[in-house]
Amino acid sequence: MPFSKLGLTNSLTKNLTDSNYKKPYPIQQQSIPAIIKGKDLLGIAQTGSGKTAAYVLPILSILKPRKDGKNRNIDALVLVPTRELAIQVQEVFKTYNISLKKPLNIKAVFGGVSINPQMKSLFGVNILIATPGRLLELLRVNALSISKVKHLVIDEADKMLNIGFKEEMDEIVKLLPEKRQNLLFSATLSEKVKEINQLVLTKPIIVKIKAREEKIDLIQQEAYFILNENKGPLLRYIIKSQNIQQVLIFTSSKFKADNVAAKLRKHNIQATAVHSKKSQGARTSALRKFKEGSLRVIVATDLLARGIDIEFLPYVINYELPRSPKDFIHRIGRTGRAENPGKAITFVSNEEEQHFKLIQKKIGNTIKTIDGDRLDLT
Repeated sequence: MPFSKLGLTNSLTKNLTDSNYKKPYPIQQQSIPAIIKGKDLLGIAQTGSGKTAAYVLPILSILKPRKDGKNRNIDALVLVPTRELAIQVQEVFKTYNISLKKPLNIKAVFGGVSINPQMKSLFGVNILIATPGRLLELLRVNALSISKVKHLVIDEADKMLNIGFKEEMDEIVKLLPEKRQNLLFSATLSEKVKEINQLVLTKPIIVKIKAREEKIDLIQQEAYFILNENKGPLLRYIIKSQNIQQVLIFTSSKFKADNVAAKLRKHNIQATAVHSKKSQGARTSALRKFKEGSLRVIVATDLLARGIDIEFLPYVINYELPRSPKDFIHRIGRTGRAENPGKAITFVSNEEEQHFKLIQKKIGNTIKTIDGDRLDLT
């Protein structure tokens, strides 16, 4: 079914056609008509399935500029768990908003930056993307009102609840009008998501898209057995000997990410750590430089790496193993995309050998191993 059959405005359909989007993803095909009809909806679909556009496009089709002029009332509220996702969602809204005859005012607010500029910018906003904590801060100083919200979206609800936003969510819902459209999107249907479904949704349409398997066929994999204290020298050796110009390195903690990046810089390899303790400005700048190719190395934790999406990333290195085989596949799946080959390198210390065997068994793949301790790393 083409986008033209989903009930979107002609200007949005033309934007999609001009952008060479030939047909909607399954989550979009099933969700957009229901949202345009005003139904509540529960969408279960993994990250990268097109779910953001599944609510962005119909909301832009439905909403019209306010006749009562500019004020601090919000028409559509999108709640997200992280600053990175808030920025991503805002960009998707803006991409399609420009095609409207009368574009809407769209704003993203989140913590980690000064609240004053955000307070001043909320006059006349139609669509607000917000993290729960910063939204409540703004509500407490009367910088905006959500008492007339027509559309509520809770995106990545599973992550939102895992991070611990339940009490803040309850507080926000009490401030919303009873009559509104509610859209809940999540990668999984956990017990916590079921709870918020019962709290927020009214007779929802349920759209569940089966998770696709990560394709790792195009990824060349190799693992180095290495003493823990030799991981740093091995990393520098590989980057230099293989002339790696763009690599995403995974660590298990923020402290380790900082430490690895600092050691690389000390040896004249341009690297930046990206994690939740970094300022929003620093994270955004690092990601932009990395995607542009002007930053050679990003060292990231699993949570923050979800905001790094590069079509032609040539290398991924697991400096430390993740907790689960699923996370391992997600990590290495950042390379080898769009029919382009990629390489995933994993470091395995003595303490990690048993866990590495389990990962190989679970993913059904025997990975080529190299004795890193036999290499001349000097």
